[in-house]
Amino acid sequence: MPSAPSKLYSDDVSLLVVTLDTNPFFWSTFSVPFSDFLSQVLAFLNSILLLSQLNQLVVIATGCNSCGYVYDSASSKNHVSPTASMPALYSNLLHNLEQFVARDQKLSKPDHDTRGIVPASLLSGSLSMSLCYIQRAFRSGSMHPQPRILCLQGSADGPEQYVAIMNAIFSAQRSTVPIDSCYIGSNNSAFLQQASYITGGIYYKPPQLDGLFQYLSTVFATDLHSRAFLRLPKSVGVDFRASCFCHKQTIDMGYVCSVCLSIFCERHDKCSTCGSVFGQAQKDVTSANSKKRKA
Repeated sequence: MPSAPSKLYSDDVSLLVVTLDTNPFFWSTFSVPFSDFLSQVLAFLNSILLLSQLNQLVVIATGCNSCGYVYDSASSKNHVSPTASMPALYSNLLHNLEQFVARDQKLSKPDHDTRGIVPASLLSGSLSMSLCYIQRAFRSGSMHPQPRILCLQGSADGPEQYVAIMNAIFSAQRSTVPIDSCYIGSNNSAFLQQASYITGGIYYKPPQLDGLFQYLSTVFATDLHSRAFLRLPKSVGVDFRASCFCHKQTIDMGYVCSVCLSIFCERHDKCSTCGSVFGQAQKDVTSANSKKRKA
């Protein structure tokens, strides 16, 4: 992963932006309680700050209806108080996370429970917020840590977010910001596989969640400079399937607009994205226009 040494404090100082999946519909059906998952994640986040006093940490909660910042180590509110009984990372993050989950649940639609469908988390929103924060760090001055994104995701992919997620992935690739992915769901995530592959990050699905902290600390705690000297796990395969623009479903084969590259699972006479006319429909329009000119 190329970097800009002139803009860095050091080659091993990191700005880690973590997206934390807090989807209550997923955690209510998952085998591991959210409290156990969060306790191991907090230990990992604390270890990132202990590795270097210059490391920066940002945590973004990813709900099913909204996203929000719940912790920023650069904020003056998160500095450790000498009289505090609990580290600022734990107290402030837990307090903000509790408030976020309560707000996000109020935005949930009442028909989610009745339909029995687990809604996807708003991954596209958390990725966009992560990139916005990183771009702000780029513009804050000539000295900043080396940024990377870590997605702690459990919910299934939301095909309706395909376009927004791919835009975020290509934006991260252009900014040379790797996206690491730790997926704990039952199946693999095609979106996160593509995100890690395109941006040069690491995609890993822990085989045992009881030792999640060990996997996080050995795989995702390493900075970008140290990764060149380590043998980190590589993804066996990447699911490059796309989602159609018409029904928001994952497809293996489809129709692609030659003008704007929109993907459709069914044949259409006209592109719903750019308005281009396809095939026979275009011939019919051309012939109709020629008849009007003759008339």
